[in-house]
Amino acid sequence: MVARGSKVLFLDTAHPFLREELTRLGFICDHFPELSPEDYRTILAEYTGIIIRNRIRLDEGLLSCASKLQFIARVGAGIEGIDTDYASRHGIICLNAPEGNRDALAEHTIGMILALFNRLLKADAEVRKGVWDRAGNRGMELMGKTVGIIGYGNMGSAFAQRLKGFQTEVLAWDKYKQGYGNDFVKETTLEELQKQCDLVSLHVPLTSETHNMVDEAFIQSFRKDFFLVNTSRGQVVRTADLVRNLRSGKIRGAVLDVLEWESTTFDRLDMDDDRKLFQELAGHDRVIFSPHVAGHSDESPFKMAKVIIDKIKNEFRL
Repeated sequence: MVARGSKVLFLDTAHPFLREELTRLGFICDHFPELSPEDYRTILAEYTGIIIRNRIRLDEGLLSCASKLQFIARVGAGIEGIDTDYASRHGIICLNAPEGNRDALAEHTIGMILALFNRLLKADAEVRKGVWDRAGNRGMELMGKTVGIIGYGNMGSAFAQRLKGFQTEVLAWDKYKQGYGNDFVKETTLEELQKQCDLVSLHVPLTSETHNMVDEAFIQSFRKDFFLVNTSRGQVVRTADLVRNLRSGKIRGAVLDVLEWESTTFDRLDMDDDRKLFQELAGHDRVIFSPHVAGHSDESPFKMAKVIIDKIKNEFRL
């Protein structure tokens, strides 16, 4: 149980609803955006809870300063920015909110696929210049395609639901789940998914197991040439192998909301010596990007805040 008057430290901004509800539940909420990670070390011992998004990584060095800490809540889906092993060893509960942005991500993913299949970015740019090229902007239908989903959690299942109306066959593989087949998706093996799919969408967390999961060997395991969709984490895909297979045509096109060069705060690209690789990727007319915003709609910040509040109330019986 947490005592009334316990303190919660916001390390990032969040929807105002989150702070308002925590205050209503009896927490004292602080936010010091001007402080550095080193500064936080001197005050963390005061706090029972921490609210984060992406700005600061909660490693063992920081968490060891938080002697009263009972929970960490990330207003987002992934929790790779938290040393969860340390948290587990010290009884610190880690909460996240994929239920709050799964709908935004699913809709965004569908939108990017349709934009790619229908050459909408190219067509729009040409019409704005007065070019009226109907034949050169003919699209491809999603209907009738076999779509594979790798990772069937909140994001993967929401994406499968959105595909229902397109009359696609949807296959899903999740290494850690079974028994999830339903009206939206057929549960299958990775090998069967690789035999059948025309398009593959990644919905896995970034772990040591999924880092560079989509590499040359993985790509060549697919029987058909296929489209790749990544709205999970950039480092799940080895970009050099993606580019090589775009060049050969094994990967017919790519939808990328995330890139492996993103900083840990997701607010910039750190390409260093890979700028030429990025330029080739960006120059491909069958690639479409967005800047890690698939899960960030106008509505999702409130939804994620609401999920976090509900989980805190449930966890601590408030």
